[in-house]
Amino acid sequence: MESALNLMAKLVFLLPLIYGCYGEHQDLSGKVFVIPMATSTSHVKLHANVSEPISAMTMCQRFNSEQERGQSLFSLATQSHDNDLLLYKRSMGVYRVHIKGASLDFISLPDSKNEWISICWTWDSKSGLTQLWVNGKRSARRILKPDTSVTGTPSIMLVQEQDSYGGGFDVSQSFVGEVTDVHFWDSVISPCEIQLYMQLNRFTPGNILNWKALEFTVEGKVFIERSEFRSECYNY
Repeated sequence: MESALNLMAKLVFLLPLIYGCYGEHQDLSGKVFVIPMATSTSHVKLHANVSEPISAMTMCQRFNSEQERGQSLFSLATQSHDNDLLLYKRSMGVYRVHIKGASLDFISLPDSKNEWISICWTWDSKSGLTQLWVNGKRSARRILKPDTSVTGTPSIMLVQEQDSYGGGFDVSQSFVGEVTDVHFWDSVISPCEIQLYMQLNRFTPGNILNWKALEFTVEGKVFIERSEFRSECYNY
């Protein structure tokens, strides 16, 4: 029979392996995810404790890319819908949002290659009103999937679109570039809070996903590097 000391040593060795499967919990202030090449495997999986149906939301992030083709920016799938919440950049200045499989396009929004783009997406299921903010400019409000909610355990991905729960990636839809400052709220935050986010001023971090306390796992050619945003610029 193994001694208690040996059993304890094995447990200490196994714990990082067990809990490592559920991602790392890190403050990523002043850091970026760098995805230098298109692949059908490289991705960032975000882990969030979502216990209630999502009936309203705001998602914000910043990205920088030289690509002009379509790219996935944010993908939330459940076992019942692969496109429960999807933000997809179709082309320069054109963004498509999906909610529970339904979609619509926002056009003529700010966009540049090799420049940082700050984007926020809001949706309220009571009215179905949804909109985008890009570099401080607000799109028109549109209606998509009112009186519904996102239910089930979410699989949340950056830089890949999920065509199946947790997978089904297509290299032609993969994001190439840099991503930072990802936040997600289970409410529609105020226009003032969105403008504060856009301007790198103090704002209330996401209560579902918070870049300063992010739990995630990465796979493939994804690197964590310093951003050119200097750390002292982050006041939140």
